[in-house]
Amino acid sequence: MGIILGALTVAGVLPILVYLWPAPPKGQKKGPVNITLDKPIDQLGDGEAVKFNAPTSPNTAFIMADGGGDNAAGDLAFGGFAVKNGSKVDVFAINCSHLGCSVALNDAAKTFDCPCHGSRFHLDGTVLRGPAPVPLSHLTWKQGDTPNVIQVEGIVLGF
Repeated sequence: MGIILGALTVAGVLPILVYLWPAPPKGQKKGPVNITLDKPIDQLGDGEAVKFNAPTSPNTAFIMADGGGDNAAGDLAFGGFAVKNGSKVDVFAINCSHLGCSVALNDAAKTFDCPCHGSRFHLDGTVLRGPAPVPLSHLTWKQGDTPNVIQVEGIVLGF
């Protein structure tokens, strides 16, 4: 009786597990994504930023390395900024930490501005003015084979 009851339980639970842990969609894979910048990293001046977008063919996104507010480590971004701050280069996700709107570079003020609710960020990603509660999220990156190419940790979402 116990064996039959156990077998029925397993037979009833296994189909449910497929919905709890589905297989990744066909063609989806994580790894570095090559991004060609409009201006090479080594030619950026102090306090200068360059915007980039995730490739659309195949559909790709970047994986946030950290976050807070509306962003969290592992969340996806479809664009970013590479910024030179002194001798350091930071790469940020384009998503505002308040509600995830895309921030824009304000060249004149040297800030990132969110058009949705007015948040402003310093070029080092820290909050200058809310309602954003926390800094912009970083993207994990490394220099590519040429000065105008960077490799950003991302995911191909499928074809």
